[in-house]
Amino acid sequence: MKIILKAFVLIIILIIIFSIHITRDGEIITPVGKGILKLDSGTYEAFPLPDFASRMIDIDYKSYFIEVESGFKIHVLEKGQGFPVFLMHGNPTSGFLYRNIVNNLPLERVRIIMPSLMGLGFSSKIPASMHTLENHIRWINIVLTELNLTEVIYAGQDWGGPIGMGALSLSPNLLKGAVLLNTGFIAPRIKSDLSPAHAIVKTPVIGELLVEKLLPIFERLGRVQGNPASWTEELAELYGEPLIRSGNFKAPLALMRMVPDGPDHESVPAMIKIEEYVRSLKIPTEIVWGMNDPILGKALPLMQKNFPEAKVTKTNAGHFLQEEVSIEIANALKRVIDEVI
Repeated sequence: MKIILKAFVLIIILIIIFSIHITRDGEIITPVGKGILKLDSGTYEAFPLPDFASRMIDIDYKSYFIEVESGFKIHVLEKGQGFPVFLMHGNPTSGFLYRNIVNNLPLERVRIIMPSLMGLGFSSKIPASMHTLENHIRWINIVLTELNLTEVIYAGQDWGGPIGMGALSLSPNLLKGAVLLNTGFIAPRIKSDLSPAHAIVKTPVIGELLVEKLLPIFERLGRVQGNPASWTEELAELYGEPLIRSGNFKAPLALMRMVPDGPDHESVPAMIKIEEYVRSLKIPTEIVWGMNDPILGKALPLMQKNFPEAKVTKTNAGHFLQEEVSIEIANALKRVIDEVI
């Protein structure tokens, strides 16, 4: 009996140690560039891309960091010259998500700016507790400010919708046109029932165990695509490898937990401000939607309520529609560009 009791106590101790380890906050990982990049707006820290990323784009892209706080850097890709077009990705991808769209835009007329959210891509990796909607909005707004932008056309998907719009709301005269892609701007007014997957993700220890340890999430993202084959091993490496190499894999789960599930969620105050800003907009707008997105495919009517006069392009794409219907998105952007400039 004593042996069984000792074994039981040991198991409990090991479980406690494991729980503390797996739910740790994570360290700040500050990337280091090489050399400088001079733009009209200032001088920035250049960042030569590793081979697995550089082979996905051409040599005309600029790659650099903007330090938004001491030790906290946002990685930016850009290409082209002219009117600024600000493209914002979501969880768990990076600015590379728009690379196929860029190839179909009039780069002699527009300057494409693609930041990567803090914690993702080649941007700094941060503790899980620092992943708040307010922080992400502030950091992206600093990027727009540091680039001395006075007007932009914008596109956003997933968290790139609220974060991008939130950043623009802090500089409300910037936005001149928009293309919206499988995202949302409405704060929940009542407590919603969580899906089984969301409930698991929100559960401490279990969420960390599944997302950070057991499930190869970047390899599994084809499951949310209209065409699963659109998600390749190259894409899993492109989006996943920067997190794996950094040693801080906290961002994907932290961003999942940022999704509000009721009026008491910590993201709601910021979402309410974003919702109010969106309702005030009177700009050329188009919507391109992936109808086979299991996460946000059914949310199109809510987006149409925000922009009732917007042209809507329905597609058979899934959640990361930039990887499936780049031509349709580029065409929508070109129509907005032509209307704005």
